[in-house]
Amino acid sequence: MRVLHVITGLDAGGAEQQLRLLLQHLSVRCEVATLTRPGAIAATVRDSGIPVFDVEMAHNRDLSVLSRLEGLMSRGRYDLVHTHLYRACVYGRMAARLAGVPHIVATEHSIGDRLIEGRPISAGVRRLYLSTERYTDATIAVSDTVARRLIGWGVPAERLVVIPNGIDAAEFRYDPALRAFTRARLGLGPRDYLVGAVGRLEPTKRFDLLVRALRGLDDATLLLVGEGSQRAALEELARAEGVSGRVRFTGETPNVRAQLCAMDVLAAPSDEETFGLAVLEALACGLPVVYVACPALDELPPNAAPGARRTPLDIGWFRTELAAVRQSAPNRLPPPPAVTRYDIAPLAAQVELLYEQVRAGRPPTSPSRPLTRPPTSPSRPLARPAGAVGPASPAGAVGSARPAGAVGPARPAGAVGPASPASPASPASSASAASSASAASSASAASSASPSRSASPASSARPVPLSAVSGEESTMASPAHVLCRCSLRAPCWSSWSCWAPAPVSCSARASRRPTTRRRTSSSRRWPSPATRPR
Repeated sequence: MRVLHVITGLDAGGAEQQLRLLLQHLSVRCEVATLTRPGAIAATVRDSGIPVFDVEMAHNRDLSVLSRLEGLMSRGRYDLVHTHLYRACVYGRMAARLAGVPHIVATEHSIGDRLIEGRPISAGVRRLYLSTERYTDATIAVSDTVARRLIGWGVPAERLVVIPNGIDAAEFRYDPALRAFTRARLGLGPRDYLVGAVGRLEPTKRFDLLVRALRGLDDATLLLVGEGSQRAALEELARAEGVSGRVRFTGETPNVRAQLCAMDVLAAPSDEETFGLAVLEALACGLPVVYVACPALDELPPNAAPGARRTPLDIGWFRTELAAVRQSAPNRLPPPPAVTRYDIAPLAAQVELLYEQVRAGRPPTSPSRPLTRPPTSPSRPLARPAGAVGPASPAGAVGSARPAGAVGPARPAGAVGPASPASPASPASSASAASSASAASSASAASSASPSRSASPASSARPVPLSAVSGEESTMASPAHVLCRCSLRAPCWSSWSCWAPAPVSCSARASRRPTTRRRTSSSRRWPSPATRPR
C-alpha cells in the first residue's frame, strides 16, 4: 500500500512531531507533502529515507496549490491519502478527489472550542471543513474531546474513529549527565529551580501567565522552549514585570529531551488543548506537571498520572502549585502508567488497521475506545486525589464525588476510576432507559459467545464502532465499550475497568447504561463510504 501524508507544515510542533513518529512505525510505504514551511521536521523525515514534497503554498487562499497537489497524487498513484491539520485537510481532500485517489483518511489534531490552529472558528470555517469532509472515508480524532467537537460541527459519528496521539518514551528518558550539560549552557546551577514550558509562542498557549507568575517565585527561572509570533511580546512583558533576567528563550527546538532533563517542573497554562502532547513528554521524562487542560490525562483515571496537578487558569494558583512542587516533589518521578497507555507502537498499528478497513470497504471502527465522559470545564479543576500535595481545589471544583441530587444508580463498590458525571432527570432519558438496557444486554450476549482471548491489554480490546447508528438514535458506549478483562469476556459497561492494573469484577455492568445521542441532520446528509459514488 502506498500512502501520501499531506500536512500544512513541518516546522516544530505537536502535530508535526506526531507525523514524524507515526512514519517511523508504519509498515506501509509512505511519502509526505507539505503545503508550506518545510522546517526542521522535514529534514528529519528526509534523513529517515522518506520523500518530502513541498508544494509551495503562498497563502491560505492560494488555489493554485490544488493543481500541484493533484499532479503529485496522479503521478504517485497512491492507494490512500492521509491529511493532517485544517488547511491540509481542506486542500488535500479536494486534490485527492480530483486525482481519483481511491481512499482518503484525515486526522484532526487541533480543533478547540473557540480556535482551530490559533484562528477563530467561524461558520465559514466549519462549512468549508464539512464540504470536503464528505470525501473522507474516516476521520481520526486524537482524543474524545476532539471527537465530541467534530460531532458538534456536524461530522457523522459513523465516520469518526478515536485513535490518540502517541509518544516514544525512550526519546524522553531522563539523563542526569544531559541535565547537567544543558543547565551549564543555560547558566544555571544544579540547585536552581527551573520552570519550563514547551510549545509555540502563540496567544493560545498563555505563556504570558507564566511570565507574570514569575514575580511571586523569586528564586525560579522560566525556560520557554519554542518559537512563534509572540516572542517579542513575551520579551517585552518580561522586561515590564522586572523578570527579564530570569526568562530564557530557546527558539525552535526539534528535540526537547535536553530541555526536559534540565527542568524541575513543566507548566502548561493553555486552556485550548486538544491532546496535551507536551505534558505526556514531560511525564515520560519523570517531571511533575502543572497544567490547565490536557485531554490525554482528563480521559484517564486519576492514578494514571500521579505527578500531574490540574489548576485553574489563574496566576495565583500557578504560583501556589509551582511553589508546592518545589517543596514536595523529588528530583525525578518514575514514568506513570499514562505514558505506557500512549505508546506509539500499538497506536500506529491501529492506524494501519484503519487503512486496511478503509481499503477493504468496511466501515471504520475504533481500535482505541469510543467516546467517554463529557469534558470537564478547564476553569474548574478536578478534585485532588487523597494524599495529593499542595492546596485543595477551590470551592465548586469539579471532582469525582457524586453530586447531591444526581439521577441514576449509585456507584458500585470497588469500581475503578472517577464516577461518571450525573445528568438531570428528563423524560427523554427515562424513555431511553429500556432501549439502552436492551442494547447492552444484546451486546453482552453476542460477545460472550465469541472465542476466549488473551487477557493482556494489548489483545483484549476488540475493534468496535464509535457509534452504532440505528434509525434516529445513535448508541454511544459509555465509558468503556471494549472487552472486559474478567472471565465473562463480554463488553463491559463498568466505569474504567479496562484501565485497571488487574482483572476487575463486572458487577457494575447492570448499573451502567449506554447513553444516547440524537443523530444530527448532517449524519444523514452524506451516504456511507461504502455506498457513495467515487
